[in-house]
Amino acid sequence: MLSAAGDGPDKNTGREFGTSYPFDYNAFTALAVSCLCAARGLEFRRAKLIGISVEWCIVDNPTMTSETEKTSRETAKPVYGIAEIMSFLPHRYPFLLVDRILELEPDKRIVGLKNVTINEQFFQGHFPGAPVMPGVLIIESMAQVAGVLIYRDLPDKEKKLIYFTGIENAKFRRPVLPGDQLHVEMQLLNRRNNFGKMQGRATVDGKLVAEAVVLFAIVERPGS
Repeated sequence: MLSAAGDGPDKNTGREFGTSYPFDYNAFTALAVSCLCAARGLEFRRAKLIGISVEWCIVDNPTMTSETEKTSRETAKPVYGIAEIMSFLPHRYPFLLVDRILELEPDKRIVGLKNVTINEQFFQGHFPGAPVMPGVLIIESMAQVAGVLIYRDLPDKEKKLIYFTGIENAKFRRPVLPGDQLHVEMQLLNRRNNFGKMQGRATVDGKLVAEAVVLFAIVERPGS
């Protein structure tokens, strides 16, 4: 209720609505602004008192990441999208197992992304009611990511194919399920003429799911 005088808060005395306790409007305003800043990832700094007014400033909080910054990182433009990947690789649906190339250092390393969805054909039989991405297809995804690194600088790439010649030290740590994003990092260990070896790691949410060393050979495409 309002005070008996009916004139609202008495800002001079600091008494509000006929109550008997003092009310600090400056402190209340500072608290409200501070809470708002905290909710938006900003830092509130109370500077000084001048008479009965308060000066303050609002600055970025270096310990917090705004939603805009998070979004900009998560949606950063890939090195290669699916159209460019298909211009390098001969694979096509349903056996194209890389959707984006996120990082690339020529002749050194490459990082690719495979979005694993329930629409993948292999989930129909592996396994009904308990879908799990086959480990051999995780290795195949590794090989395709590596293939982008090799094909991109290969002369007459349309006349070449890259074959597996070996798989070493393959280990599978965790199952890959529908809805997962498979990050594949491949590092070139050595290459001599048309033969080479690459170390691969596949992760989901930063956790290792598979690793292997793959050996490859570049051959002439039949009929080329």
